[in-house]
Amino acid sequence: MTVSTSTARSADDSDHSSEVARPTDSRRDPEVLRDALQRWLAAQLPADAAPEVTHVHLPDANGMSSETILFDATWSGEVHPLVARVAPADTTMPVFPEYDLDGQFQVMAQVREHSAVPVPVVYWSESDPGPLGAPFFVMARVSGQVPPDVMPYNFGSWVTEATEEQRALLQHSAVNVLALLHDIDRPWERFAFLQLPGSGPTVTEALAAHIRRQRDYYEWTTLSGPRSPLIERGFAWMEENLPDDPSPAVFCWGDARIGNMMFEDFRPVAVLDWEMAALGPRELDLGWMTYLHRFFEDIAAAAGLDGMPDFLRLDDLAALYEELTGHTPRDLEYYTAYAALRQATIMLRIQERAIHFGQAVAPEDPDDMIMHRASLEAMLDGTYWEKIR
Repeated sequence: MTVSTSTARSADDSDHSSEVARPTDSRRDPEVLRDALQRWLAAQLPADAAPEVTHVHLPDANGMSSETILFDATWSGEVHPLVARVAPADTTMPVFPEYDLDGQFQVMAQVREHSAVPVPVVYWSESDPGPLGAPFFVMARVSGQVPPDVMPYNFGSWVTEATEEQRALLQHSAVNVLALLHDIDRPWERFAFLQLPGSGPTVTEALAAHIRRQRDYYEWTTLSGPRSPLIERGFAWMEENLPDDPSPAVFCWGDARIGNMMFEDFRPVAVLDWEMAALGPRELDLGWMTYLHRFFEDIAAAAGLDGMPDFLRLDDLAALYEELTGHTPRDLEYYTAYAALRQATIMLRIQERAIHFGQAVAPEDPDDMIMHRASLEAMLDGTYWEKIR
């Protein structure tokens, strides 16, 4: 299966199987987009470049987070496969309160310059909403295999059909991406724009600031939807059990999951979706990577499917990460539970959105809007962990 960069995903920009399609009445006209992109490109390029935009395509289920526009453009005699990522319109009831597209552009440029992580070339960042109706940036389009989200890759896909050795290579190469990202030097200088209010250079300070921002996000979701006793219990647990770790914070991808990578021969050829990039603990990425797989595993178990229980297991990731970096991960149960809590808040907003558009019915208990409610409850109770070790 060959796909192009940025087939419409969300979270954060993660694409979760529970997400619903963008309302059809907010779909754009590809021909109108073609004309707008061509006019805009002409203003970015030398006068004699004579750009021509062709093959404009909007992937299905676009608009849950930043909107994706795939297009080809020819200038100076060369064809350039491109992707535009566009901030969503308010009418689509976005998953997040704000979309810093220029920040994502800067993150990708810095990661590409200062690491060996395969990040697509980024060309332009446009803050003026005039050309496309919202800020956007343009990057190169890359081809490769993506572990699918719908249906989840562990339900049956090129990942499940791979040999044990091939899956081991995929796992190794995915964790190596984290190792390379966390090794970027002077992250507080290179990514100063990611520093959160009240944060500091240590893991504990950065994590505390990260949790405060996540709680602010939860409060924003409740402005138009119900409160969740389970999520509030989760935040209280996180704050009460905050790790005491004076080691330096690092640059974190934030949305560290294999569904945000494109692979060729089971090695990454593109690492995508940088909306959740942060300065924080290394374990923030490790916990997210293992939990997002467990999220799919719990869905597979509920459906009576075999899934991939021996893939991306917590202890295996920890051992592999230590082998690659020399750093022994700490408090991984905490960080995995934090990942599940963050996912729960996203799920609450996504289901709120589905209810708003008439695609779901509000349950009597708001915690039932969280698909992985039972798993998060078990994590907070301390009864979940043998499943993922």
